Amino acid sequence: MSIAEVKKGAEHKMQKSLEALRVDLAKIRTGRAHIGLLDHVQVDYYGSPVAVNTVANITVLDPRTLGVQAWEKGMAAKIEKAIRDSDLGLNPAAQGELIRVPMPPLTEERRRDLIKVVKHECENARVAMRNLRRDANATLKDLLKKKECSEDEERKAQDDIQKLTDKYVAEVDKQFAQKETELMAI
Repeated sequence: MSIAEVKKGAEHKMQKSLEALRVDLAKIRTGRAHIGLLDHVQVDYYGSPVAVNTVANITVLDPRTLGVQAWEKGMAAKIEKAIRDSDLGLNPAAQGELIRVPMPPLTEERRRDLIKVVKHECENARVAMRNLRRDANATLKDLLKKKECSEDEERKAQDDIQKLTDKYVAEVDKQFAQKETELMAI
């Protein structure tokens, strides 16, 4: 393994961690309707749990309401039950074949709780970045022990990995600030 491969691997893993954080933050609702909100809601489809978006069309009817249109007639009731039973705190209402999912307004206390959740997710991402830095530095030390690189090359590579870590931790901080602003907006 070369120094370039270590750097590239560390950057790739940090990018993946950042993407995972973005996905997790997208699940935290802000009072506004967006179709990604129901991505992790599972519905029973002929005995198999599947995501709602694979058995229905999800649209934004207005800024505070989602519309869910089942592709099969019998699925509407199951989808409505799955949304109601999810951990999102939503109360869907069926109107014929269309299920309306209104987003309840967030209370001040609920907003603060959600910010704590966001802070926790971001801290987990920062820890993941630091762990990746530690692993990359350990690999660099192994390369030095095996005499596959010089001390100067190893030191420079560690500096580069530190800069990479700083860059991705700053991006996590940016994501946190953005989500916090989004949650506090009324």
